[in-house]
Amino acid sequence: MSSRRRAIQRRAKRLYGYWRAEQRTLRQGLVALALSTVAGFVAGLTLAGIGGTLQRLPGLIVLIPAAVGMRGTIFGAIGARLGTTNAAGTFEVTRHKGSVLYRNVYVAVVSTLASSLWLAVLARLMCAAFGLASISVWDLITISVVGAALGSMLILLVTVGLSILSYRKGWDLDSVSTPMVTALGDMVTIPTLFLATFLLRNQAVSTVALVICLSGALYAAYRAYSVDDRVVRRIILEMTAVILLTPILDVLSGLLQQNRLTELLAVPAVFAMLAPFVSQAGALGGIFASRISSKLQIGVITPRGLPEIPALVDGVGVFVLGVAVFALIGTFAVVLTSLGGHGPDEPGTVIGATMVAGLIVTPITIAVSYYLAIVTFRFGLDPDNQTVPIITSAMDLAGVACVLFVMTVFGVLGHG
Repeated sequence: MSSRRRAIQRRAKRLYGYWRAEQRTLRQGLVALALSTVAGFVAGLTLAGIGGTLQRLPGLIVLIPAAVGMRGTIFGAIGARLGTTNAAGTFEVTRHKGSVLYRNVYVAVVSTLASSLWLAVLARLMCAAFGLASISVWDLITISVVGAALGSMLILLVTVGLSILSYRKGWDLDSVSTPMVTALGDMVTIPTLFLATFLLRNQAVSTVALVICLSGALYAAYRAYSVDDRVVRRIILEMTAVILLTPILDVLSGLLQQNRLTELLAVPAVFAMLAPFVSQAGALGGIFASRISSKLQIGVITPRGLPEIPALVDGVGVFVLGVAVFALIGTFAVVLTSLGGHGPDEPGTVIGATMVAGLIVTPITIAVSYYLAIVTFRFGLDPDNQTVPIITSAMDLAGVACVLFVMTVFGVLGHG
C-alpha cells in the first residue's frame, strides 16, 4: 500500500511540476485568446451588419464559413509548422528559397488561390443539393477568389510577423499563433468578401474580374503540383485531401445558418457571437493540437491511446482557457449589441447559454485534437498539416450546431 501511495505521490509531483512549467505558456495563450476574441467580434458584428447583402445574394452565407475556415486551414497549419520548427530549434529568419519561411509563404499563396475556386464551386453544388436559392457559380468564384486574395495578404504578413517575433522573444508560437490567425481570418475574410460583392454591380467589371480570378486560380493550382521543391510538394500533397474535404463541414455550417437566417437576424447578439464562438472553439483545438504535434515530433510524448502527463496538462490548460474565453464571448456579445441598441431581452440567458455551449464544445475539441494528432503521427504524416485544419473546420460545424441547439433550448431562438 505504501509503495502504491508513493507512486501516486510521485505522479502528483510530476503533474504539478508540468503545470508550473506551463503557467507562462497558459498566460500567453489566454492573452492571445482574449485579443483574438475581440478581433472575432469584428467579424461577428460585420456579419450581423450585412444582413441585407446576405438576403440579396443567397448562397453568400454558405460560402462565408468555408472561406473563413480555409484561412484557418491554410494559415493555422503554417503557424503549426513554424511552431514545430521553433520548438525544435530549426527556425531561421531568412528569405532563402529553401528556408522554412519561404516554403510556407509559397504554400500559402498557391493554396489560397486554388482553394478559393473549389470553395465557390462547392458552395454552389451544396445549395443545389439542398434545394436552396443561390447566385451563379461565376459570381461566387469572383467573390471567393477576390475576397481570399485581399484577406490573405494581411493574414500572411501577420503570421510571418508572429513567427519572427515569437522566435526573437522566446514565445510559445503554438499557443499564440493559432488563436490570432483564426480570429484574424474571421475579422479580415468577411469584410473582404463583402467588398468583393461590389464587383458584381457592373456586368463588364464582373466579367473581367471573373476571367482574372479563373486564370489566377488555375495557374496557382498548376504551380502547386509542379513545384520542384520536394518539401513544398509534400506539404501540398498532404494538405490536398484536407483542402478538398474539410470545407464540406464549413459549407454545412453555412447551410445551418442560411436555414435559420431570419431567426438569427432577429437576435443580433447570437448572430454576432457565432463567428468568435466557432473561431475560438477551433483556436482552442488548434492550440492543443499544435502543442501535441510539437511534443510528438520532438519526443516529449509518445503516440499512445491514453494521454501522458504532458498531454493531460495541456488538455486541462486548454479547458481552463475555454471556460474563460466563452464567458468572455457571451458577455461581449450582450454588451456590444446593447450599446448599439439591439441587445437581447434576457442578457443573462444569452451569457449562460453561451457558456453551456462552450462547456459542451471544449471537451469535444480537446478529444478530437488529441486523437487526430496521434492517428496522423502513427500513419507517418505530419500532424501540423492535418490536425489544425481538420479541427478548425470540425469546430465550425460543431460550434454552430451547438450554439443553435443550446440557444433554442434556452428559448433565445425560436424552434427552427
